[in-house]
Parts: sequence; structure tokens; C-alpha cells
Amino acid sequence: MSIKAEMNKQWGVISLLDMMKEAMLDTNFIRAFESAGVRKNMDTATLNMRLLLCLYALATNAGLKRISAASSNVTYRQLRHIRRRYIDVPSLRDANRILINAILAIRDPSIWGKMGTAIAADSKQFKAWDRNPMAEKHLRYNDSGVMAYWHVETRSACVYSELKRVSAREPASLINGILNHCSDMSINTAYVDSHGQTEVAFAFSRLLSFDLAPRIKRVGHSKLYTPTEVFKDRLPNIGPMISRPVNWQRIARYYDDMVKYTTAMKTGTTSPETVLRRFSRNNYQHPTYKALSELGRVVKTIFVCRYLRSEPFRREIQEGLNVVENWNSATNFVYFGHGGEITSNRKEDQEIAIQALHLLQNCMVYANTHMYQNVLADPILRKTMTKEDYRGITPLIYNHVNPYGNFEVNLGDRMFTTNTA
Repeated sequence: MSIKAEMNKQWGVISLLDMMKEAMLDTNFIRAFESAGVRKNMDTATLNMRLLLCLYALATNAGLKRISAASSNVTYRQLRHIRRRYIDVPSLRDANRILINAILAIRDPSIWGKMGTAIAADSKQFKAWDRNPMAEKHLRYNDSGVMAYWHVETRSACVYSELKRVSAREPASLINGILNHCSDMSINTAYVDSHGQTEVAFAFSRLLSFDLAPRIKRVGHSKLYTPTEVFKDRLPNIGPMISRPVNWQRIARYYDDMVKYTTAMKTGTTSPETVLRRFSRNNYQHPTYKALSELGRVVKTIFVCRYLRSEPFRREIQEGLNVVENWNSATNFVYFGHGGEITSNRKEDQEIAIQALHLLQNCMVYANTHMYQNVLADPILRKTMTKEDYRGITPLIYNHVNPYGNFEVNLGDRMFTTNTA
């Protein structure tokens, strides 16, 4: 019997709200939500129940009205009170931190392997109203909306999420997530697509001590830079890819300035978006930009040589990016309300929606991790597992999940009566 068949036999179809409830009871991430007030007129169980319903309404985009209408023990007014007094972006980030570290702690290394040091980063567009001040038209999707940028580790737990404009630089969001991710893991490698890498991003990855590993389109058109002028004569077979020698004097002259900007990002003095906006092609004459570009060419040349030489390395990058694509697919499943469109024009509400979605999908990862480990506790089934089977399983599955609730039909209960001849 397969793993999925055994899981269906034991649990059947599971409510998405129940998965969130189980994760809350195990990890107590609900403690991250506190009111500014001193007095509380409701017991803890009631407060936790209403907080879960609010978070579920925000994460699925169903809305407080629809969730309250489908619940017999809570009203819309009560949920709106909880939403206003308890739920904000810092609380959601803190709840995600508690949950992510719990996921990393419960994992069985014999199933999932040792804790990794790599993440995959990618963005996803959410439709938004045209009057939304954050909304911009995306050239690739030919639609107006906002972007959510995810940082997902190799076993499908999202360690950081960020709401950004369509025109915002992806390398800036990548660096921001690596510096401020809410987990105990140490990130040494970041897999991105072509839009997540630039020469300046390669330079800062070196200065921040992590490896930028992009899947580059048309990698054969990349230019390689040599350490010296005479080095080019030793590489006749790749002559068309060879450009000029590296200007090491420029890097040495402005190295202190590069370290200064890197330190400012790492300490939070300024944001990566501000720094990378300054060092763009529009400011090409800036001497520090030229030095960063030169250092980035060195790091990118080393990466491209490794990328072209090693097929396992290319597979590693592809597998990492497949994980974040699976996360985006699950997002379409979970964020089903209003056709997946963000309906609020307030930036804070949009950020809360993205963070709540982040939390709910991590709850799915937490529950599915437990389910896999309970099934694989059977030694007979464990013996049938191969190395490829372990590589193929992921805790972010949802074919067995019901996000919509229960639908009961009573043919004897009529809304109105009709006269029949």
C-alpha cells in the first residue's frame, strides 16, 4: 500500500480549519496575538476559537462575514472585534516564527534528512483593484496587482514572506528575507530564477556570505571575465564567451564603501530596496556601483562555470525552484475567496492577508509532516521505501484537504412556498 493510500485510510478528507487547529494546539502559536488592553472579558478557549476563525477568514480570503455566517457560535461583530484588537503584521510574523521552528523541530531526519541551509525564493502576483495604491500592471501577466515574495526551504516550510510592488526589485526582497527570516535555520544558499539575480546581487551575496544560485535564461550568452589579460589565451574553446579581465584595482579601491553599505543592510540601518535602488543602471556613474558590478562579475563568472560544468548542481537548483512553485500552487488552493483577488486598498490589510496565508499554509506543512511520520512509523511500510521515494515526498500536499466546510442539504426545509396548479 502506498503512503498516500495509507494516509487516506487513516484520516480521509481533512478540514483545512482542523489542520490549523491541530497546529495551534501543538505549537501554541496563538500566544503571539496579544491585545493592547489590560482587561479581558472572555475566557481563553473562546478567544482562541475566535482568533482561529479570524485567521482562517483572512488566510482564505473568504472574509469575516462568510465565516461568521457558517459558524453557529460566533457573530460577524465578534470576529471584527478580534480582528481589530489582536491581529496585526508583527503578531502574524511572530506566530509564523513559532510555527516554522516547531516544524523544523518535529522533523524525523531519517525521513526528511538533516536540516538544510538552502531556500528557494520567488514571487507570485495577486490581483488587486485598480484604485489600489500598491497595484501595478505586470508585463509578464498583463494584469494589475501586487506581488508576494516567498522564501521556502527545501522541505516546503516558508521562512519569510513579503508584500511588494510589481516594480520592486526581486534581489532586494531576496536579501531582505535572508537577513530577516523568522526561523532558526542558517541560510547559506538561495535558489532564484533569472529575475532574482543581477551583478550587484551577486556582489552583495558574496559580502553577506551566502551563495546566489539562479536558474539563468540563455546562460550560453553570459559573459565570463578573466583574472588577467593573458588568461584568455588559455581558453580557446570558449572564446566567444570571454570578455575582458577583471579590474581588481577598482574593487580594492572601493571595497570599504561596499562593506559600509552591506553593514547598513545587515544592521537594519537601511533597507536592501533603498540600497539596490541607488545602485541601478540609472546611476551607472556612481563609483561604488562600478565596484559592486565588477565584484559581481567575478562571483557570477565562478557561478556560471560551475553551473555549466555540473549537471547535479543544475538539478539541485531546479529541484529547489520546484519547491517554491509547489508553494505557489498551494496558494491558489488556499486563497480561494473572491477569486484570489485582494479586495482591500489599505496596505496594512494586504500585508495581514499575505502573512495569514503564510501561516495557514505552514499549518498544512506541520499537519502533513505529522501524518507522514505517523504512517512511516510502520516498519513494514518503511522497508518498501526507496531513496527516490523519500526524495519525492513533500509535506505540502492538499488533495486530501477540504478548505470549504460542510454542505448539508435538507430537502424538507424550504425558503419559500410556490403555488402549483
